[in-house]
Amino acid sequence: MSNIVTNPVPRTWANVADHVARLADAINNILKGKLNNTGAVTLTANAATTTLTDSRIGAESAIVLQATTANAAGAVATTYLDAPGNGSVVINHANNSQTDRTFKYAVIG
Repeated sequence: MSNIVTNPVPRTWANVADHVARLADAINNILKGKLNNTGAVTLTANAATTTLTDSRIGAESAIVLQATTANAAGAVATTYLDAPGNGSVVINHANNSQTDRTFKYAVIG
């Protein structure tokens, strides 16, 4: 899964009022907890690892997982992440045939 920022902040100042309005919107969304740093991942069935690909992941990122299904909650105790790299991290987990071990995730840093 790849997440791309679809409406980046412009780097030029052709219209200052538009930039101020966009900055105000961004700051207000941040204050409401809308950080644009989340996604979803489902652990690969019949495998012991799943690669989470997200352009926001870097070597210093912390990845927080939140189980969203019963089978994902059951997998928490045996699930851990390798050190993140540039754009991805490997999730280690139990190898079974469950296809609904789905997590929400947040990338911090």
